[in-house]
Amino acid sequence: MNQPAAVQPKVSLAQSSPTVGTFRERDGALEWSGRQETVRIEPWGPDAVRVRARLGGPVLQGLPGALLDEPPATESTVKTADGEAWLTVGRLTVHVDAEGQLRFLRTEDSAELLAEARAHFWWPGARLYTAVGNGHHRLEQRFAAYDDEKLYGLGQHQHGRLDQKGLVVDLVQRNAEVAIPVLASSRGYTLLWNNPAIGRVELAHNGTRWVADSARQIDYWITAGDPADGQRRYSAVTGRTPMLPEWAAGFWQCKLRYRTQDELLAVAREYKRRGLPISAIVCDFFHWTHLGEWKFDPAEWPDPAAMVRELAELGIKLVVSVWPSVSPLSENHPVMEQRGYFIGTQYGPMAHADWPDKEVAATVQVAFYDATNPEAREFVWSRVKENYLEPYGITAFWLDACEPELKPGFQENLRYWAGPGLEVGNSYPAENSRTFHEGLTAAGEEVITLNRSAWAGSQRYGAALWSGDIGTDFATLRAQIAAGLNTAMSGIPWWNTDIGGFHGGDPDDPAYREVMVRWFQFGALSPLMRLHGFRDPGMPLGPDMTGGPNEVWSYGEEAGAILEKYLRLRERLRSYVLGVMREAHEEGLPPMRPLFLEFPGDAGAWGVDDAYLFGADVLVAPVLDAGARARAVYLPAGASWTDAWTGVSYEGGITVTVEAPLDRIPLFLRDGARVPIQEVPR
Repeated sequence: MNQPAAVQPKVSLAQSSPTVGTFRERDGALEWSGRQETVRIEPWGPDAVRVRARLGGPVLQGLPGALLDEPPATESTVKTADGEAWLTVGRLTVHVDAEGQLRFLRTEDSAELLAEARAHFWWPGARLYTAVGNGHHRLEQRFAAYDDEKLYGLGQHQHGRLDQKGLVVDLVQRNAEVAIPVLASSRGYTLLWNNPAIGRVELAHNGTRWVADSARQIDYWITAGDPADGQRRYSAVTGRTPMLPEWAAGFWQCKLRYRTQDELLAVAREYKRRGLPISAIVCDFFHWTHLGEWKFDPAEWPDPAAMVRELAELGIKLVVSVWPSVSPLSENHPVMEQRGYFIGTQYGPMAHADWPDKEVAATVQVAFYDATNPEAREFVWSRVKENYLEPYGITAFWLDACEPELKPGFQENLRYWAGPGLEVGNSYPAENSRTFHEGLTAAGEEVITLNRSAWAGSQRYGAALWSGDIGTDFATLRAQIAAGLNTAMSGIPWWNTDIGGFHGGDPDDPAYREVMVRWFQFGALSPLMRLHGFRDPGMPLGPDMTGGPNEVWSYGEEAGAILEKYLRLRERLRSYVLGVMREAHEEGLPPMRPLFLEFPGDAGAWGVDDAYLFGADVLVAPVLDAGARARAVYLPAGASWTDAWTGVSYEGGITVTVEAPLDRIPLFLRDGARVPIQEVPR
């Protein structure tokens, strides 16, 4: 039972009514209660705890979140004395004072890693609950700021910053902006805001504040250790990615869009005629009869079985686009509406966006299926299984528009099976990928889906993320380096971009050809390598649309030869790529790594935002400026580095400038690693 502190502790007299709470140990967890608030701190894996706080009663179980249901077993100790308490889990110790304020300490030397901070000496405190009705609150969780701290993660964003310190980042899903609320700190901790609510995080110099616009309780998880340890611990409690299918390590060909079976097969045949490596080709949107029928239109795709069979004979996997939206013209719309399988709305009809469809001149109002509803997931998978998997053996899917792509994007108007839109909306892309993971796993198939959005834990469902509908210039290319590295630090190992960008790009323009070459080089050294885009000249959005050519031979003789060179490099690297992917599967370490992940003791490595490690052994320094034919590269201290093209070696801890002619991306091998960068003459 609750016991008051034996000794009344000192409290701040500046507060109008200081609260001295009570402590108790329950099932290995430490709880503090005071002023109708309960704070529960419990061990949640090695060196880690989960913190939940609620106003008006005990913490709630079973709310939506990213953590697996059961934490890894771990030893811990709880101690209370003189009106304060400590919970120790390996390298992490949590100190709670009499007023319920938390500090997270490194057990070894009691150094402060992170601490709650009051907004004001009187009110509010570090945790603020502002009622919004029906038991929900606008929640704020405040922590102290540290001048020397660097912060990484938060998913994928297009602001171009690797270090997130000083930024305000919206926690909401949008095309090319992916909210994954995980932060890795240079101070030696990793934190997950375990809350899919719409909100924001403010990483200001006078404090850090996490905000949920409407939710029922504060919930976060924190672990101590360097960033690599943080990735291992985080992936253990949110789920590790499956092993990447072998075919997916190769080259994926795509454009917006191949309109017919003949078009797509002609491209596949041409790759093989030219002797170029290719592993996958994508059948993009509008291949369907109606949006939300999830099947081929026989007028354009008359014999999918023959198509899939020929592609298989060529060694090419077919990837098919599946959207979560359903047109009122779809045969599935009436039954899905009747059964309550659509996301509901608080005000108005169950229509979430306007979108073109076949057999109508204007757009129609489409609904999105509710991926948080297990029955809706099962229904959608049954249609996909019946129309793609069972008749044709198609097992790879492109999950586009899965934010979901609302027009307008008012989550407060939505009502999901799992809860109100403001409380659960960010989890939608993860639940959508779960539909395919559950279905493919039950069918005994390998799992990989290509997703335009993700949330914490998406990786456990075999979800690959791409960086959305982005621009086609060097500035956008540069921003993708930070976007990919922060995605990696958010627990998503399978990541890629539309090589060359999405919105436009003229294959006949010499300036754009240079962008394509440099982007293609980066793509060959990315976790997944996929060529895509809506090239000039484009057409208006609609069922008949397509863009300009987007195959490697579309960019002229000089550029095409370079692109072919990097196709062959990717093919030589496939064994290396799969080895790196096994590390992601078994340990949770991402393939694309910021330098500090491998070299946390090198202060210089923490500031590099234009280069990265591909696995442990290959340092990649993409060329990110028009006309550049050389670039400076920082080589981390603690290793020797060999230029993969020239064989010149350097000791780390220095910046070197190397030549980078148009056909060369600077690459360095760590400590004499044997990686087949150069082609061996036959």
